[in-house]
Amino acid sequence: MSSPAGGSLLFTGFTKLCKGLAVVLVGGHILVQLLPASVSVLALIPARTIPFAWNLLTAGYIEQTVHGVVVSTLGLLFMGKLLEPVWGSKEFLKFIFIVNFLTSLCIFITAVALYYITRLETYLYMPLSGFQGVLAGFLVGIKQIVPDQELYLLKIKAKWLPSLMLLLSIAISFFTAESAAYLPTLIFGTYMGWIYLRYLQKKPETKLSGDPSDDFAFSSFFPEFLRPVIDPIASIFHRMLCGRRTEMSGDDHGYTLGGASLPGSDPIEASRRRERGARALEERLATEKLAAAQSVEESKKDAAENV
Repeated sequence: MSSPAGGSLLFTGFTKLCKGLAVVLVGGHILVQLLPASVSVLALIPARTIPFAWNLLTAGYIEQTVHGVVVSTLGLLFMGKLLEPVWGSKEFLKFIFIVNFLTSLCIFITAVALYYITRLETYLYMPLSGFQGVLAGFLVGIKQIVPDQELYLLKIKAKWLPSLMLLLSIAISFFTAESAAYLPTLIFGTYMGWIYLRYLQKKPETKLSGDPSDDFAFSSFFPEFLRPVIDPIASIFHRMLCGRRTEMSGDDHGYTLGGASLPGSDPIEASRRRERGARALEERLATEKLAAAQSVEESKKDAAENV
């Protein structure tokens, strides 16, 4: 029989930064409930983004529904507890800021494009907001640092979390209009999270950027049998993104520049990052187990003293 104190440890160990951001999410939800008119200023409404350009930044932190703020807050706290110790607080906050902004920008462009295609004003005036894009990006981060970690109960590896989340979201979107509204945010959040981690994230130890390993390639989001089809298409976008400054070497030695391999950019760096992630996860689990054991011992002592 599990100890209540042991079970409560699941809700401990959250970082100060994640707690602060959780307050922002809850505060944003309370604000739009008390002042509904604030949605038109803070949420992403494509027709009003110009001149209200700040909604590209604020929309991601505004949850309009109760279940939305609950899911976003819990997702931030639990996934942040794993990611922030590995990336560091500064990099963690930078990831949130960039993924949130790029996701909102992509949604804005998509909504405007859909309006010009369909001439439906709904695409321009529907208030869009929520932290789901960043949460999707967090799943990509977990895929990167602990890809082979098997999830308890689900019996699946962490590397499949983003793919399964998108597959499930697409399936649900056929049945409910509300989930269909979240779908673009999840798709763009996943892709922007991958773009940032794949090409842009700075590595202080090497002063280089990104994760060029094959295990984190775009095709790794798809089943093995689809990868021969996905890889040629993904290589086109790779050349568009960084073809002028870097190339992927054909013999899996990472990025090259002028034919010479850049130091620290080979898959060994990605392996080290995964090792750090796995080590951070193991340390956190060990700390929680130790705290649980201490709690049980204290409970037994208290019970013995009461007797």
